[in-house]
Amino acid sequence: MPVAAGLAFGLLLSPIGPALADPKPTLRQAKAKLEKLNDKADKVVEQFNTANERYKKAKSSYTKLNDSYKRKLATVADLRAEVIGMAVNSYKLGTDLTSLPGLIGTDNPEALLTALTLTGQLSKERAEKLAAFDRENRGLKAERDKAEEALEVADKERDGVEKERAEILKLIAQQKKLLRRLGAYNPGNPNSVGIKYSGPASGNAAAVLRFAYAQVGKPYIYGGTGPRGYDCSGLTQAAWRAGGVSLPRTTWQQWAWGANRRVDLNDLQPGDLIFTSSLGHVVIYAGNGDIVHAPQTGDVVKVVKLSSYGGPIVGVVRP
Repeated sequence: MPVAAGLAFGLLLSPIGPALADPKPTLRQAKAKLEKLNDKADKVVEQFNTANERYKKAKSSYTKLNDSYKRKLATVADLRAEVIGMAVNSYKLGTDLTSLPGLIGTDNPEALLTALTLTGQLSKERAEKLAAFDRENRGLKAERDKAEEALEVADKERDGVEKERAEILKLIAQQKKLLRRLGAYNPGNPNSVGIKYSGPASGNAAAVLRFAYAQVGKPYIYGGTGPRGYDCSGLTQAAWRAGGVSLPRTTWQQWAWGANRRVDLNDLQPGDLIFTSSLGHVVIYAGNGDIVHAPQTGDVVKVVKLSSYGGPIVGVVRP
């Protein structure tokens, strides 16, 4: 997960200036500072990811409903034109419909349908069909309007978090500068072919871990979903997709998705998702005490011992 947001608040409370001014800052000091910032950063980055996912879903829902509304609107218009055309032809042939010219110009389709039906110019079946289309069209418009409101709300939420994201990016740049100065920054290789997984996983979990291990060495990227880099939940989502399971995008969403799939930490199996740092981070258990994850800014997808990972564990989900 991102160093992102945490940097926002952490560095405001503990400016990075003095550290940079220190002629001999140690790697240990920098790492301690980085760990503190990570906890806060992860939460803000996940907040941004969650808001962005809500926006994408709201936009997709609105687009589908709006397209459907337009198609049905066109269908209703075609039917109405056909019905009116039939009535006009009958009128020209002398059929008794003295009020037709006024009816055609009416803004009330129901009145037109009723009048045409009563005067024999429109079959009951066709009248009912057109009336049904009109009703469905009005209902669809109401749905579309609600979806548009949801889209506006999601857009505002995303805009609000976007301001924090801009600050996060500035702070990440500062952190990278510090890590480079200390020789501790690992840019990773977006084209890394990773390492081979030879652990005890089987079935879907084996496919998940083969994919995750193939990403080892790729850079941690705030908001990354691959293939050139990942954040923590971007990696778990992509890895489990390789195992045939569609996970939501963010750690919070993945934890909620796994509400009925939670298992005890003592019952860990390869492929399980371990959530840490108040749901700010997620890793994949690889078996034999190992985990694979995308740690933080300035680092790469890597395999480490679970025992060496310091994040407080929230719980475990088995997809």
